[in-house]
Amino acid sequence: MAATARRAEVCAARILSEGQTMKIGFIGLGNVGGKLSGSLLRNGKDLAVHDLDADLVGKFVGQGARDGGSPADLMQSCDAVITCLPSPAASDAVMQDMLPHVTDGKIWMEMSTTDEAEVKRLGALVMERGGAAVDCPVSGGCHRADTGNISIFAGCDRATFDRILPLLTTMGRRVLHTGDLGSASVLKVLTNFLATANLITCAEALTVAKGAGMDLGVAYEAMAMSSGTSFVHETESQVILNGSRDISFTMDLVAKDIGLFQDVADRAGVPLEMNPLMIKIFQDGIARYGPRELSPNIIRRLEDATGLDVRAPGFPAEMVDDEPEEPGYEVVVKR
Repeated sequence: MAATARRAEVCAARILSEGQTMKIGFIGLGNVGGKLSGSLLRNGKDLAVHDLDADLVGKFVGQGARDGGSPADLMQSCDAVITCLPSPAASDAVMQDMLPHVTDGKIWMEMSTTDEAEVKRLGALVMERGGAAVDCPVSGGCHRADTGNISIFAGCDRATFDRILPLLTTMGRRVLHTGDLGSASVLKVLTNFLATANLITCAEALTVAKGAGMDLGVAYEAMAMSSGTSFVHETESQVILNGSRDISFTMDLVAKDIGLFQDVADRAGVPLEMNPLMIKIFQDGIARYGPRELSPNIIRRLEDATGLDVRAPGFPAEMVDDEPEEPGYEVVVKR
C-alpha cells in the first residue's frame, strides 16, 4: 500500500512539473480567450499568443507573452496549443495551418464552443500524426474567466487529461473530465441551451413583473430567494435591470450555441420542443437588432411589444467576480 501511494505521489509530481514547464500557445484573444490566456500569463506560464487583431497580440506581448507569429509557428514551437475561436469554421481554418506541424506528443486543446462531430474530425487528424486532442470548453461567464474561477469540461483520454490538468486548473476553478473527445462539447452546448432557456424566462418574468406594477428590485430579490432562481438570473437579470445589458455575449453566439445543441439532439433522434422555439426567438432578435447585439437585449422584443421599460436603479452595469482567485481542482464524479 505504501509503495502504491508513493508511486501515485511521484506520478502527480511529474505531471505537475510538466504542466509548469510546458510551452503553451494560445490562439484567439477575444472576450473569453483573452481572459483565459490572461490567467496563464498571470500565473507565470510560458505563453505565446496569436490573434488576427495585432493590437491584442501587442497588449499581451507588453505583459510578458511572446508573439506566436502564426498558428503553424505555435504548433512548431509549443508543447500545447489552445484555440478559443468564434466558430467551428474558424477552428478548422487554424487547424489546416497547424496540422502539418503536429508531431508526437503535441497537444491541441480546443476551448471554443464547437460541434461534437467537428472536434472529433479535427481531433482524429491530430491523433493520426501522433498528437493528442482535447475539447475543453468553459462555462460560468466572462467575469469568472477573468479571475481563473470559471468551470472547465475536458474530453480526452485520461493520460492526456493528467498532462494538461495543471493548465486547466490555472485557467479554471472546477475541472471535470467528461470522457472521450467530443463529450465536453456535447455538455457545453447542453448547458448553454439551459442558460438560454433561463435568459428567455427571466426576461419574460421581469417584463410581466413590470407590467403587473411590481417594484423590480423587489421582484429581483423574490426570484433570487425562490425555487425559480438560477445562475443566469443572479447575473444576467442584474445587467438587464441596469440597462447596460452587457454580459460580454452576443445574439449571434447564442444562436450558434443553441443551433449546435439542436444538431446534437437531431443526431440522437430526440424530438425537442423548446429549443426550436428558442432558435426562432433569437433569429427574430437578430433580425430586429443585429447579430452583434448583446444577448440579454432579447428582452427588447418584449419591451418593444409592450412599451415597458424594464430597468431599475441599484443594479451593476457589468458583472465582476468577487471571489478571490484560488487554485483549481478536478471535480470527481460521484457514482
